[in-house]
Amino acid sequence: MEGTVYLLCAATAFACSVLMLRGWLRTRVPLLLAVAVAFAAFAVENAILFADVVLFPEIDLLLFRRSFALLGVSTLVAGLIWGTK
Repeated sequence: MEGTVYLLCAATAFACSVLMLRGWLRTRVPLLLAVAVAFAAFAVENAILFADVVLFPEIDLLLFRRSFALLGVSTLVAGLIWGTK
């Protein structure tokens, strides 16, 4: 059951990333691009979480998960800082 939740979270984050990217292609607002990249990183993080917990429970993928989470949050913060100028 938990694997299903992880995959649904990854799919939702990916869908948000695609929608934000479509919005950025239409309007070219820099904040939309930053949010799209952040949600893509969150989607990868959730996919790695699924692989870590369900597919390969004997292998610790915590470092990879956290690095994609850090990438997503950093991109989001940078987009918010530079997007408000």
